[in-house]
Amino acid sequence: MSVYAIADLHLSFSSGKPMDVFTGWEDYIVKIESNWKSLVKQTDTVVIPGDVSWAMSLEEAKCDFEFINNLPGKKFIFKGNHDYWWNTMSKMNAFLEANAFNSIKILNNDAATADNIAICGTRGWFYDESQSEDKKVLLREAGRLNVSITQAEKTGLEPVVFLHYPPVYGNFINSEIIEVLKQHKIKRCYYGHLHGKATVNAVQGPYDGIIFRLISADFLAFRPYVII
Repeated sequence: MSVYAIADLHLSFSSGKPMDVFTGWEDYIVKIESNWKSLVKQTDTVVIPGDVSWAMSLEEAKCDFEFINNLPGKKFIFKGNHDYWWNTMSKMNAFLEANAFNSIKILNNDAATADNIAICGTRGWFYDESQSEDKKVLLREAGRLNVSITQAEKTGLEPVVFLHYPPVYGNFINSEIIEVLKQHKIKRCYYGHLHGKATVNAVQGPYDGIIFRLISADFLAFRPYVII
């Protein structure tokens, strides 16, 4: 069994917002499906840290989830900044059950196990010092990350963190998120959100004792990245 990760699928089967209009995203659905099927087996796991679908509601996201559900492996999904379909856990779980999307699990304030790791994380946030509201959101996300990692630690396996937003980017350091990672002695953190020219300043490798990797779909050439 292997564990893979790929963020920012940006599916839009029903929302009319295909990413093909952007450079580097040509035929991205075909590439995702082809690469996924060439790598991932039914016994494997794939983590998707946010920006799964452009849909504005769960019902609109149905075709996107169907696409994901039909791909090989078990999938764990975290929230991204463009996942406007996101709802309460009870409604999202009911949606998955009603549509028999049995290979998908949504993670929020909790953790899951796969192979020899514990999968944990949250959306994260960019902090603009001029916006007090941003500070509130950031502190809430740091709290959610702490809860998720704590749940992961209870498994006795290595907690591996998945975020949507990068906690460090160029000269920008999200100290609230970094401190949570350091407090729990996290060794590995994977994140998405960055695309195109923005990936130039992505932190890839060790920073403050933690290994960071960018796993946005276009950066990976739409090929799931192997974690284990």
